[in-house]
Amino acid sequence: MEVLHETLWSNCLEIIKDNLGSKLSYETWFKPIKPVKVENDILTIQVPSPFYYEYIETHYIDLLSKALRKVLGANAKLEYKVIMEQPAHAETQPTAIQLPGKNATNLKNKIFHQPSYITDTNIIKNPFIIPGIKNLNIDSQLNPNYSFSNFVEGECNRLARAAGYTVAQNIGKTNYNPLFIYSKPGLGKSHLVQAIGIEIKEKYPKKTVLYVDADTFQRQFAEAAIKNERNDFMHFYQMIDVLIIDDVQYLAGKERTQKAFFQIFNYLHQKNKQIILTSDCPPVELQGLEERLLSRFKWGLSTELKVPDFETRLEILKRKTYNDGIEIQDEILEYIANHITTNIRELEGVLISILAQSTINNKQITLDLAKDIVEKLVKNTQQDISIDFIKKTVCDYFNIGIDQLKSKTRKREIVQSRQVAMFFAKSYTKNSLASIGAQIGGKDHATVLHACKTVNNLMETDKRFKRYIQDIEKRFKLQ
Repeated sequence: MEVLHETLWSNCLEIIKDNLGSKLSYETWFKPIKPVKVENDILTIQVPSPFYYEYIETHYIDLLSKALRKVLGANAKLEYKVIMEQPAHAETQPTAIQLPGKNATNLKNKIFHQPSYITDTNIIKNPFIIPGIKNLNIDSQLNPNYSFSNFVEGECNRLARAAGYTVAQNIGKTNYNPLFIYSKPGLGKSHLVQAIGIEIKEKYPKKTVLYVDADTFQRQFAEAAIKNERNDFMHFYQMIDVLIIDDVQYLAGKERTQKAFFQIFNYLHQKNKQIILTSDCPPVELQGLEERLLSRFKWGLSTELKVPDFETRLEILKRKTYNDGIEIQDEILEYIANHITTNIRELEGVLISILAQSTINNKQITLDLAKDIVEKLVKNTQQDISIDFIKKTVCDYFNIGIDQLKSKTRKREIVQSRQVAMFFAKSYTKNSLASIGAQIGGKDHATVLHACKTVNNLMETDKRFKRYIQDIEKRFKLQ
């Protein structure tokens, strides 16, 4: 028979699932939560780790509070029971600490009480360890330029970076095994996973870390099979403490290689070794891989790198020019960041082309030079849609007058229409933020940035609002 706290939490989950939109986000962040009790309008839930607690409080507390108040009432509060990880040598069961939700008290006053661990000094040596085998010098195949210090953090990659850094600092002590990072090409997967590897090497110098792309892994296996050295291949990979496989989707259709990787994966996972994988899509969308392998990809944490926003793209450009010792006017960098919107690799490629043209032709780096190169190199540029057309389309969709966008009214439908118009103007035109704000309601660039952030947040939490955006976008694509 289902008890009260389970019923309440089940009702909350129905609301969260309906508003979240992303099945993957629900499976990752809400399904593992367990209801513990409800007393005096306070619902206590258990989360798997401090990282879960911090992430939920940062990204989903508004949605969680909304669901809680709807189910439990206006005075509803939330309390967390957080499972604390034990070190590998600890013999005790994981402990838990109680933490309040933000809607219960001021988090500035919270204290994390670290649990004490019982250790046993009478350690029994493992008879299967071969002396000296860990002293083999294995090249990690890591690019030193791909460090965390060179990785620009933004809203698009914050979760993946935080998870990766947590893994690097706590090898063998997290639930993120495997850590599965996915995104479209050119958004920084390879950089991030190598940054994790570099951080691990610095913190744990004796750990054996190996970065290898799936194509190389497959080629190595094929060569080992031809030379009758399959056992050597398997033994080599079973010695790795941290195995990073990039672009795992390229193992699709390679049945024998998948079988070998399956055995390696199982061995490493059972030995509490860290596995880090990247792909161009989440595990549920991978084609041509064995189901038993896909199920293992879902054991840990899957997290996405999204397309970077304007501020992140601009910071990437500034960081690269600073590291290269090159001075370029902010106006030029802002122009590049505003027009190269989908791919970090392409963003850096345009910058390199500008520097090359300047050096080879002995030209000064100007805005005109940047515009010329951007126009030549960027394919499939968005059609030039005017701000006036955007305003008319948005107003027609929401059935309001264009002149109302300029009004000072704080009516929700007018404010939201203005924000949507600003969002599309930033996405579909080459106008500066200041120009967009001036033409849509006489606002400044900060208001435009706030509007774009608000629209992005609403798309993630409100399914109906997301359909509005998709419907309007279809009208633009028909032009």
